Amino acid sequence: MSQYREIRQIIPAQDTSDGDGVKIRRIAGFNNANLSPFLMVDELKSDDRKDYVGGFPPHPHRGIETLTYMLEGHFQHRDHMGNVGELRTGGAQWMAAGRGVIHSEMPIMQDGQLHGFQIWINQPAKDKMSPARYHDYQPETITEYQTESVGLMRVMAGQIVVDGETLTGPLTATGTPATVADWRATAGSQMTLTTNDSHNVMIYAYKNDLTIGERTVKQGQMAILSQGENIELSAPNGGGALIFVGQPINEPVVHYGPFVMNTVEEIHQAVNDYNSGVFETY
Repeated sequence: MSQYREIRQIIPAQDTSDGDGVKIRRIAGFNNANLSPFLMVDELKSDDRKDYVGGFPPHPHRGIETLTYMLEGHFQHRDHMGNVGELRTGGAQWMAAGRGVIHSEMPIMQDGQLHGFQIWINQPAKDKMSPARYHDYQPETITEYQTESVGLMRVMAGQIVVDGETLTGPLTATGTPATVADWRATAGSQMTLTTNDSHNVMIYAYKNDLTIGERTVKQGQMAILSQGENIELSAPNGGGALIFVGQPINEPVVHYGPFVMNTVEEIHQAVNDYNSGVFETY
């Protein structure tokens, strides 16, 4: 019989701000190997334009991938390579920073609402100095699976098995196997997920509480699960959750602002390269 995963840790999101005063709720896991390959999850949610009007002015990255996913609202991207894109509600945006990128981001309210996520995914050492890449995935390209018992499952990246049904998202080109999915549950929804038992699994409840096994995860909390193959999920009152599954990267993590490398020396090099204009030549 397959081993069922259980909750080993619950982490509450913390209120903070980033960019030009954008209000966010953050789960940071740079020093938590149980989140690897994921590093951070930022939730942007507001019905007040003042909370995000400044957006995220031009800033650099090296050594990470970002996946931005919008539940409600739009999200504009511009970078020094000439990429310009705008997500619509339900879309996802992927960027692999590699050796260096300078970009700006602007969230845009739709129908008086803004709700989205930016997820940081670590790049293995072999990819940290590779050329930067970028791609938009508009809502119609996201894989969807809907049943009466499950509700709606949307898969942006990687692969996941829901009640025996294998679902593959449009983004499969990450440097390490990683899955990001959005579960939109109706009242009484329940399902079994099957995962690679050597991968890390985290679940973030963004709307209402949900149950994993016999324990409850409250809205605004991230559950880190134990090793195993299967996960039993239910949502008595309906709700929403992001599901993260990934192969851990067993390498040192050194984080400084927008840079994530393997050594302090590599961080110093990233800072020097940015300050001296090297990023703009890529």
